[in-house]
Amino acid sequence: MAQTKKKTAALPPKKQLLDMYLKMSQTRLFEENAARLFSLGRVHGTAHFCIGEEAAAIGVTATLHPDDLIYATHRGHGQSIGKGMDIGRMMAEFLGKATGFCKGKGGCMHIADMAKGNLGANGIVGAQFPIAVGAALSMRLQKIDRVVVCFCGDGSTNEGTFHEALNLASIWKLPVLFVCVNNQYGMSMHVNDAMNIPDLSIRAQAYGMKGWSVDGNDVMAVWQAAVEGRAYVEKNGPGFLVANTYRIMGHSKSDGNKYRDKTVIESWKERCPIKIMRTWLLKEKLATEAELVAVEEQAKKSIEDALAFAEASPEPELESALTDVYAD
Repeated sequence: MAQTKKKTAALPPKKQLLDMYLKMSQTRLFEENAARLFSLGRVHGTAHFCIGEEAAAIGVTATLHPDDLIYATHRGHGQSIGKGMDIGRMMAEFLGKATGFCKGKGGCMHIADMAKGNLGANGIVGAQFPIAVGAALSMRLQKIDRVVVCFCGDGSTNEGTFHEALNLASIWKLPVLFVCVNNQYGMSMHVNDAMNIPDLSIRAQAYGMKGWSVDGNDVMAVWQAAVEGRAYVEKNGPGFLVANTYRIMGHSKSDGNKYRDKTVIESWKERCPIKIMRTWLLKEKLATEAELVAVEEQAKKSIEDALAFAEASPEPELESALTDVYAD
């Protein structure tokens, strides 16, 4: 049965709470600067941003063990930062520099870091589902105690790969937590026009697995559900967690975002997940104003350092164009 999760008394330690606030702030600043660079013509192709969705990424990744694996989406900067990837190398990849995670060849939609357990973002809608199931099967066959988290968007849950993968994972009881970041839009189509169900998590029932539905702008609600979700899939097999949030920006930088009511967008901006966490930390006396300001300054400095690293990094050599294309 699908469940709507609410906060419980259990909380992570203060150090982890501040780290979550830091990573949400870093994600926002990374994307704001990346969007600026794109507007200046410094980035080729397109880019997809998760501004307003930071809690859905950080709330989940904060619950994972270092050797747990994730598959990110093409809107996966927060998911990558949450998994501990180097932000300087992420920025370098975004700018197509040789010091990027993929040597400047992947761009923001294909960032991966095997050392941190991020098996890659994916630009093909729905492609991550069967790959994540394959990774979980590999863990099972090797008797490795890991959980695989497969991030996806609401639009991808209408792809055939979603249904095939969930069915197979359920049959084999594989340790996969499917996490849907429901940002309300698959490109320009609203979720209500694409699916005739009020809660996407009820799709879990069709595959005999557990489902959760949470406020994706409340990082602690996401964290609570993800703690339960990780523990559940480790012992019982796959689960499906839906974090309901909103896509503030257009589908990509090539999207003029003219099909939406601007008053609705502004109302969601008021529900900023970073502001919500900040207010909650102060209200519950879990952090002081000075501590939060210090974290915000740390986030700002880390992005400034990442920009400096990326700007100073070399362009890929022409001779490298055909490397990493064919196996040796």
